[in-house]
Amino acid sequence: MLFRSTVEADLDRLLGCVIDEPVSWSHPDRLLTFLEDGQYRHDRIWIAEDEDEDKILARAVWWAFPGAAKPLALDCLYVHPSVEDRVGLAAELLTRAHEAFGDAPDYHVFLRNGWRDDPRAVAAVGWRREALARAGMRQELERLRYDWTAGSPVPEPPDRVVFRAEPDDEVFVDAFRRVAVGTLDHHTREALGRMEAEAQARDDVAGYREMPGDRSWWRLAYTPGGELIGLAVPSANNGGPVVGYVGVVPEQRGHGYIDDLLGEITRQHAERGAQRVVADTDTTNVPMARAFERAGYRNFAVRLVVSKA
Repeated sequence: MLFRSTVEADLDRLLGCVIDEPVSWSHPDRLLTFLEDGQYRHDRIWIAEDEDEDKILARAVWWAFPGAAKPLALDCLYVHPSVEDRVGLAAELLTRAHEAFGDAPDYHVFLRNGWRDDPRAVAAVGWRREALARAGMRQELERLRYDWTAGSPVPEPPDRVVFRAEPDDEVFVDAFRRVAVGTLDHHTREALGRMEAEAQARDDVAGYREMPGDRSWWRLAYTPGGELIGLAVPSANNGGPVVGYVGVVPEQRGHGYIDDLLGEITRQHAERGAQRVVADTDTTNVPMARAFERAGYRNFAVRLVVSKA
């Protein structure tokens, strides 16, 4: 068995790797499009192949923004139906790739709502979960996916909040640091367990800077008296407009400002002609989920994220 990253000459065989399970995957159109624009790269697609039969037995595809220095997420994990020990083969493939990357990027798999009631979806997640665990990835987070679509109500600007553009990233670093205190967001809480608050805030600013959304969209929210309420970061990814980040500083929580900040993001995207705005929140972040629902967002799917333990 040979484990390696791919080259352009492998493309036809890569396109023949087809998943018929009810999970998200790198289908041929996605593979071709993302290879062309740089979100996928051959050195970030790994295969396990039978050298005697010239056959791909497993494939793992990692994603990143074009030009990113390292892969950011595992997008697809495939094992050929003929493989008896698909868990073992997938785990070995992941381990070899992680050694080459020097890291184990999170696995993101998109699922239908109620996927646990579908035996096929449970089975598809189950063997991947076991393979990831063998490769040292055991931490799981489930996120609810929401969308707002054109034709839904657009929130009116609130009288009690003043939104300001702020070109200085240092001011946003301070705002991100402040809203992180007591947050319910799992990613932020986990990051704060590994690094100092300012470093975590700088990571957030750098991460949103990398996204395709325009930096000029970002807003800080203040009371009419000039006190900081929080921040609203509209952004975009490869699929289109998204709710990047919304957060309220601890001393302003409990007054419903989250609705005003989310409304600013939605309103901005709507004014730019967005037909759809997508957002995620952790299943445990009930206040944020309720805010999306009040703002006319629809829960349409689930994102399961598996990370290094």
